[in-house]
Amino acid sequence: MLASRASISRSVLRHNSVRLATIATPIHANIFLKNRIRFNSTSTTENVPETISIVPTITKLTPLESFQSDLEASLVGHLESRHLIEQKSSDELYELPQTKKFTLYCGADPSAQSLHLGNLLPLMVLLHFNLRGHDVVGLVGGATGAVGDPSGRTTERTQLEEKERLKNVEKIQDQLRDFLKNGIAYAKSRNFPIKEQGKIIIENNINWWESVKMLDFLSTFGRFIRISAILNRDSVQSRLNSESGLGFNEFTYQILQAYDFWHLFKTYNVNLQIGGNDQWGNITAGTDLISRLQRNQIETDGNEKIETQNVYGMTVPLLTTPTGEKFGKSAGNAVFIDKYLTSPYQLYQYFINTPDEMVAKLLKIFTLLPIQIIDQEIMINHEQDPGLRIAQRILAREVVDLIHGNGSGESMAYITSFLFPTPDQPFDDQISADKLIEQFDKSGILVRFKSPAREEEIKLSTILATLTGKSRREIKTLIKSGGVYLGLERDQFEDPDDVVLFDRDNHLIDDKLLLIRIGKQTYYVVEFY
Repeated sequence: MLASRASISRSVLRHNSVRLATIATPIHANIFLKNRIRFNSTSTTENVPETISIVPTITKLTPLESFQSDLEASLVGHLESRHLIEQKSSDELYELPQTKKFTLYCGADPSAQSLHLGNLLPLMVLLHFNLRGHDVVGLVGGATGAVGDPSGRTTERTQLEEKERLKNVEKIQDQLRDFLKNGIAYAKSRNFPIKEQGKIIIENNINWWESVKMLDFLSTFGRFIRISAILNRDSVQSRLNSESGLGFNEFTYQILQAYDFWHLFKTYNVNLQIGGNDQWGNITAGTDLISRLQRNQIETDGNEKIETQNVYGMTVPLLTTPTGEKFGKSAGNAVFIDKYLTSPYQLYQYFINTPDEMVAKLLKIFTLLPIQIIDQEIMINHEQDPGLRIAQRILAREVVDLIHGNGSGESMAYITSFLFPTPDQPFDDQISADKLIEQFDKSGILVRFKSPAREEEIKLSTILATLTGKSRREIKTLIKSGGVYLGLERDQFEDPDDVVLFDRDNHLIDDKLLLIRIGKQTYYVVEFY
């Protein structure tokens, strides 16, 4: 049986490196190297005491002067250097955002209950603009989501029940708002020089579509919509030539999104739409409609002095892995920004496993770290010894902070160093259950369990079966084969005759925390109350 411990033997931890089974790709945990790379030196390696972390602090990565070249560059040119722009409707966008205030919008359909990593690219563009004083609008397609966007699809979307769609709309509105607000807080924490922050507006297009009558819409706007232009767009052509064809509902989607642009143009002076690369046809349908409607106003009023405004469109690239798969997919599942669907810990592990050939690109896309720092310091130090995964650790910390709030990334790094101890990432010699619970609570992987009464006699194998979701037979087999480990030091649990009773004093850390490892990969962290 195990004695309760409030301290960890570092030597034991180093020789019990483990992997979480919930993560598809294991992090590089066993790195036993004599030389350590000191971050502020790009030309030498030296023996660094094991009490010093090799991962640089936020302060080291974000000196105020390092943002200067980013801010002096054309904003759109800067976004291109961050791999955030694929197409743009006019080269005027290279210079105009420096001299003219823009209001830009990005839309999201409520086809899922959460945004995923792929959705963040256009939102990062919104964030960059907002930090430089431009207004931004996050739009949820509460109305258009019922129709379905054919862009980038070979078959029609499965239609959601109205109740589910409305619930998704509410969640995604909150996520858009939270992401942009967290992004501002993240920028401030990274010393980003915000001279004037723009407004943040969150909208739902059901707010205007529910009052639009079909006949009124057709009589007012129908004559300005050219069917030939719609038919020529790739998103429509690909579906017309497919076996499944194209329903009238999806055929009208471009018209609906074009009207959204027009409505936002009139209401909020929106003059730039951002979307994924598969949205190019929908975006240009909007710019075309607005242009025609403004020309008609001049013709109707007979006054050529009426001032017209140009509107623009930009798309972000489709981000893929080196194998050609959509980035943000893990074992067939999207990596969501909802902490209940993808825990902060899982998100951290996803990015810490980034392939070396992608890490520089992702640092530019998903962080606000200055490009100069990424290219001339982070990547140079990373390339001196890729096995230390410095760049991946920085990327993981930054993304978790951006999405889940400042400090979340450090908490996930703390948990990782506990579960995956390495000589280059030291861990406290003294640790309490309370501190572990505090950190694991932020990770989304802590489970709370009602403790049996002290006088109740219950076998530990029964408790383990309940906590792991395995049958009693499976647990007993695992115990007999030596596949169950308990406690801070991951001691192998021995109970061949299945007679050991659960004992809070001996099995729990500080009478409240149970740490279970099954096999070489799977952890369960349980707080008893």
